[in-house]
Amino acid sequence: MLQKQWTLATTITSKQWPRGNHFPYGKDFPGKVPTGRFSNGKLVPDFIASLLKIKEAVPPFLDPSLSNNDLVTGVSFASGGSGYDDITAAVVGIIPFSEQIELFKKYIVRVEGILGEKEADKLINRALVIISAGTNDFGFNIYDIPTRRLEFNITGYQDFLQKKLQMFIKELYELGCRKIVITGLPPIGCLPIQITAKSGNPKNRICVDNENSDAQIYNQKLVKLLPKIQSLFPGSKIVYADVYEPLTDMINNPQKFGFVETKRGCCGTGLVEAGPLCNALTPLCANDLEYLFWDSIHPSEAAYHYISKYLEKEVLPKLAYDHQSQQLISLSDLTDDRY
Repeated sequence: MLQKQWTLATTITSKQWPRGNHFPYGKDFPGKVPTGRFSNGKLVPDFIASLLKIKEAVPPFLDPSLSNNDLVTGVSFASGGSGYDDITAAVVGIIPFSEQIELFKKYIVRVEGILGEKEADKLINRALVIISAGTNDFGFNIYDIPTRRLEFNITGYQDFLQKKLQMFIKELYELGCRKIVITGLPPIGCLPIQITAKSGNPKNRICVDNENSDAQIYNQKLVKLLPKIQSLFPGSKIVYADVYEPLTDMINNPQKFGFVETKRGCCGTGLVEAGPLCNALTPLCANDLEYLFWDSIHPSEAAYHYISKYLEKEVLPKLAYDHQSQQLISLSDLTDDRY
């Protein structure tokens, strides 16, 4: 399983902010240590890898202590805060998606050194690649810091990002990847930090409708685009993963999932704390299992678990996944770091 970034699963491979390598991040992760994941525990790729009986957690490729078995069973190239647009990564000085592709090439060389070129090719062909990005692109470049609004309207920027995605898929295909899962955008307007930024009344916390609408339109375009991309690459299976629906279900029906709070994070006030503002001195909620969000941007481990179960039911069957491709590659903002 190879993972390429998003907020639904973010493992930091950068030495710069934003970082999740300090307490209380990771407090519920095995060993109770911060690992760079922007949550209290496991992320979606970790749960998916476990469901497929590959491994219990997906390590970052840049971890110098990786064993040969770690490498051949899958790694993450995610860099929290990144996105399809390289400008997104430049905002906070982390690894852009394009450089994650370069890291993937180095990964292939290392796997060839372990297995030999022929077996490495087979491994990459069978690997499940998860790509999750886009949320940071809109958050940093359109909504919060209007860097790209000077040259794009919302529609134009959606198309720009999806052209970038198509280019990245082509590169991965040429490198041997055949099973690729692409996540859509979450309800961006329901992130606690977006509600805080756009709400005129702090006591009346409601989702930002126009941002959610933008995400839905982006997802609709993506659903139509992916079959066209798949048709260009013989032997590929490129599948859309809906994260908007399960998150919206949790927000609208919290009692069904055991949540009591869906508009604030567990860390601090839950309104703005994330990254360095969520630290060892920050008070935490009494029970993170009751919170949809861990901090003001990222879901809790409980939420990630429910999303993973949804994807297990709705996405993995479309891949005709037979549990024999013992590798998960995560490329995301996981590359995206808001979900």
